[in-house]
Amino acid sequence: MFAVEVYAAVRHFVMIERNSQRDAARVFGLSRETISKMCRFSLPPGYTRTKPVAKPKLGTLVPVIDAILAADGAAPVKQRHTAKRIFERLRDEHGYAGGYTVVKDHVRIARGRLRETFVPLAHPPGHAQVDFGEAVGMIGGIRQKIHFFCMDVPQSDAPFVKAFPRETTEAFLDGHVSAFAFFGGVPLSILYDNTTIAVAKICGDGKRERTRAFTELQSHYLFRDRFGRPGKGNDKGKVEGLVKYARSNFMTPIPQAASFDDLNAMLADRCRQRQGEIAGRHSETIRERLVADLATFRDLPAVALEPCEKRAARVSSTALVRYRCNDYSVPTAFGFRDVLVKGFVDEVVILCAGEEIARHRRSYASGVFVFDPLHYLMLIEMKPNALDQAAPLQGWDLPETFQHLRHLLEARMGNRGKREFIQVLRLMEAMPMEIVAGAVSEAIRLGAIGFDAIKLIALSRIERRPLRLDLARYPHLPKMEVRTTAAADYAVLVAEQAA
Repeated sequence: MFAVEVYAAVRHFVMIERNSQRDAARVFGLSRETISKMCRFSLPPGYTRTKPVAKPKLGTLVPVIDAILAADGAAPVKQRHTAKRIFERLRDEHGYAGGYTVVKDHVRIARGRLRETFVPLAHPPGHAQVDFGEAVGMIGGIRQKIHFFCMDVPQSDAPFVKAFPRETTEAFLDGHVSAFAFFGGVPLSILYDNTTIAVAKICGDGKRERTRAFTELQSHYLFRDRFGRPGKGNDKGKVEGLVKYARSNFMTPIPQAASFDDLNAMLADRCRQRQGEIAGRHSETIRERLVADLATFRDLPAVALEPCEKRAARVSSTALVRYRCNDYSVPTAFGFRDVLVKGFVDEVVILCAGEEIARHRRSYASGVFVFDPLHYLMLIEMKPNALDQAAPLQGWDLPETFQHLRHLLEARMGNRGKREFIQVLRLMEAMPMEIVAGAVSEAIRLGAIGFDAIKLIALSRIERRPLRLDLARYPHLPKMEVRTTAAADYAVLVAEQAA
């Protein structure tokens, strides 16, 4: 194939200088057929096959190749056929005697036909997309997997990201409540994948049965839900892009924080900083384009939704309630009662007859017993011999002064002293530990070793009034004789001074 410069020289020699093609062939040393072609085309036309070459040997096996490629669509990516493997199967299983190149060319063209093409989408203001992503972080000095909730507003590309220990129902709800508060409004509609947190069942006609928790969320905030096709993440490509962006920009290098609250404060700040940037081919910042979205958002309701999972449960004989593979304690007075468990991201709250009876820090381990020692003191008072072996009291971090008090009580009162010590512990059911511990220390200093004295000291500190102890109420205390001072007593001192 000749260069374009040769074409230009020949065409100029013939068409502009009006020389014959025979003279051009002689001057340029080319055949007259080549000169004639250069006069017909301004550029080298390239090689063109006038008639497709028949492939009789492959033609009968085309359906076999297409069937293999179609089956690969459901196979793992790393276990799909290469063109070489298809050639080997055709040769070994179907007696194919042709060459590899013919198979390779057909596979390349066939795969191109199977690839999905997409329609460019327009994103009007006021709509959002939601998804979860995964990353690794250092939380409280512990390296762990974190699950982060992402809400993207496609029209403006405004992001919101919040991290959680697990991708659970309460995290899903908390992410929405936090995102709505972050933007100051509720989108008109939100696009989701078919997560089981939101979708309980996909019916045959394509309709979806929503979960109770998702229905409560939707009813409270009144947004319209939309769902992508099962297994088609590209239906919500904007939030998929946000997940990748957040992982590579907000969480690279691996984030380090003392707690999830600190990490989420950092993520919220990064989302605000992102609003000052320009995304894609737009000329305006994300914050400037977000104005159109916020103008169409619905107002927030007067009260935010409680972002928790609700489960009915029953208190066991050991005053424990099971929630997500862990057991949480309640006061022993509620044994065998039906209760409602509210599972928040960081807390577990237990209610009985609409009244809160217990609140615990949420545990994400499995098979853990989460005790509040105060829940068992009433029962231990009736069974004082269980004091030293009670599992809820193991590891209870009490000030050293309590152990000193117990030794004094048991030394002076025997077994009754143990019961009185439990009564002192029960003061913490109604008073802060700091107040009770201070009262115990003061009682030991005064020598008023008893429950009543400690209670009066604690109450006087809470009420901020002078302490008045009537020692006549404590017959077990050592008797003290206080005489009236006489002048003669001082005379003795004067005599000693004179001597």
